[in-house]
Amino acid sequence: MSPAVPGRPAPDRLRHKTVSAAVADSLRQQILNGDLPPGVQLRQDALAEEFGISRIPIREALLQLEASNLVKIMPHRGAVVTGLSLQEVEDIFQLRVQLEPQLLLLSAPHLSHDEIRDLDALAQEYGAALETGEVLRWGDLNSRFHLDLLRHANRPRSLTIVSGLLQDCERPTRLQISTSNDATRALSEHAQILDLCEARRFEEAAACLRGHIEHVGTSLIALYRRALARA
Repeated sequence: MSPAVPGRPAPDRLRHKTVSAAVADSLRQQILNGDLPPGVQLRQDALAEEFGISRIPIREALLQLEASNLVKIMPHRGAVVTGLSLQEVEDIFQLRVQLEPQLLLLSAPHLSHDEIRDLDALAQEYGAALETGEVLRWGDLNSRFHLDLLRHANRPRSLTIVSGLLQDCERPTRLQISTSNDATRALSEHAQILDLCEARRFEEAAACLRGHIEHVGTSLIALYRRALARA
């Protein structure tokens, strides 16, 4: 048997990494789809039996998910799917309402015609994903649209905060869209924001963006409150 190449993972370790990545991808999809809702406990022994593998790659997969803030590994309970509280959702949307319209006012005057055209193509791609039910693409496409709108604000710290807020609310926003009839409204508002930017009506574009975020936040908070009332 030839010796292992220095610095290269051993074959067994490489196989574990490949298997754990596949398990992490499968669990990530179930979490983002809502098939594994917040609060669900993920037991290593049950997952090992389900996937037909040992507990070692399961443990590595759960650590990957914890690094992405999708699960929290707790003593004596194992991994538990994370979720946002009602107060956290309220905080996220209050911050977005404060930050994004102001950043748009700084960014929109510098958006070129080609960039607005690219944003329109991104909005159309988002619409196609909504229509075909490609749930896992919704959050990414929506975040890209919002962040690309703000790209010229020249406020990197604020943009980093907005990026984190969009990531944090990706799962609940996906739930809100899938349980309401707001998909058409979201597409219409995205198009309206772009039209106003191209017409250089920046204050109106910022007001439209503010209303767009407020509506999603209000709908999502109402959804959370109904769920709490049923609990």
